[in-house]
Amino acid sequence: MFTGIIEAVGEVADIRMKDGDMQLTLRTGKLDLTDVKLGDSIAVNGVCLTAVQLPGDGFVADVSRETLAYTRFEHLKIGEPVNLEKALTPSSRLGGHLVSGHVDGLGEVVERHDDARSIRFTLKAPSDLSRYIAHKGSITVDGVSLTVNAVNGDLFELNIVPHTAQETIMAHYQSGRQVHLEVDQIARYLERLLTGSGQNYQNSNESTGISQEKLAEYGFMRR
Repeated sequence: MFTGIIEAVGEVADIRMKDGDMQLTLRTGKLDLTDVKLGDSIAVNGVCLTAVQLPGDGFVADVSRETLAYTRFEHLKIGEPVNLEKALTPSSRLGGHLVSGHVDGLGEVVERHDDARSIRFTLKAPSDLSRYIAHKGSITVDGVSLTVNAVNGDLFELNIVPHTAQETIMAHYQSGRQVHLEVDQIARYLERLLTGSGQNYQNSNESTGISQEKLAEYGFMRR
């Protein structure tokens, strides 16, 4: 698990395609690796990767075909900057929100403009993810925990303050850029709770969703 608070900006040092998947070498810049061991998780642009080698100035990670299918990693270039965050520990402060490091899909930067010292972005989400994005709710963009300013269909707006722009790769975003999106986990679990989607009740007549009748039955509202 992660917090969505970026700890350092690193860069892609090497990319090797191996039998259909990828091995990625990253330089980690100011990220403190003294407490990182082989097998530990580090989020790279919001994607949870496992350190399989620790050469000293960074780490090496294997990227599966599943990860390549849901991210823009196949378009990475050597020297490209990336957002980095080490995994959450029990003593860490939860400054952002709970982030799994499992990308839900790719969004696209539609518009960018300056707003005083901030940068405002309009992004487009895939239609199957937009229902999880809410005004003043949380979303993760390339590993950065952000608050949604406005929602209009598949489009949503973000305000990036100077500190976030300085400490992440977001200052480099231009229209057309693809970004990794991870929606708020609470929204996903709430949808499943309310609709019962994803459950296998083929042999059961029991309704899996929440209704007014069920809420009344368990004492949450009067009949």
